[in-house]
Amino acid sequence: MMDSKSQISGKLSEICPNGRVSSGISGLDKMLNGGFPQGHIVVAMGDPGTGKTTLALQYIHDGLDKGESCIYISIEEEKESLISTAASYGWELQEYIENNKLKFLKLDLSDIKTLARRIRVELPELIESSGASRIAIDSISLFNIMFDNSIESRIRLVDLNKTVKKSGVTALYTSETSMKNSFHSRDGIIEYSADGILFLQQSEIGSDIRLVIRIIKMRRTLHDRLYRPYDITENAITVYPTEMVFQDEGTGV
Repeated sequence: MMDSKSQISGKLSEICPNGRVSSGISGLDKMLNGGFPQGHIVVAMGDPGTGKTTLALQYIHDGLDKGESCIYISIEEEKESLISTAASYGWELQEYIENNKLKFLKLDLSDIKTLARRIRVELPELIESSGASRIAIDSISLFNIMFDNSIESRIRLVDLNKTVKKSGVTALYTSETSMKNSFHSRDGIIEYSADGILFLQQSEIGSDIRLVIRIIKMRRTLHDRLYRPYDITENAITVYPTEMVFQDEGTGV
């Protein structure tokens, strides 16, 4: 008889026969040479207004649309707000929730002990019981700033990543950028422990403000390293993988 870990691994192989998990955005998948490598932890890092939550919802909806089970962990927004945001793009999440294909987990920032226990105990149980193949955590920045010091924050982040890695799911975290250096996360920790980093930015190009995306790193895969433009429309995020954007000291030219 197969153990639960082997069963999950086998199921994930069926979902991702080529070892790739679509981001839900065809243009980004082209930049990634097919999508996120299965089992990766990828961080979408950017300033407010760059579409990080939209990207996380788009990633989860893509999995649901493919028949996968998914988990969305929110540390700031309530479930109803996220359902409403998804609906604005034409994604009706309520039916997936009712059919137990989508699990929402809202973490309470006011109780650190409860939060740590839920990550250590409840999350592995939720992943196994739901058979989830994708997880989104929005946002990992809020998770990290909850703890008293940087050492505890690192320990809790390592515990979280170990839980996610052990489960075999493919995870997308969102993260705010630092006010001092927009090319780093707010806490300066997550980019070093993640498998992949997507950098989202609002950039001045001529007289326009354009949204640009760059893949900073993605372990164990060849990928595009250039800045590419993207839009957030009524159909969510669209990336243009063949258009070029040149950067000069953080400002588009």
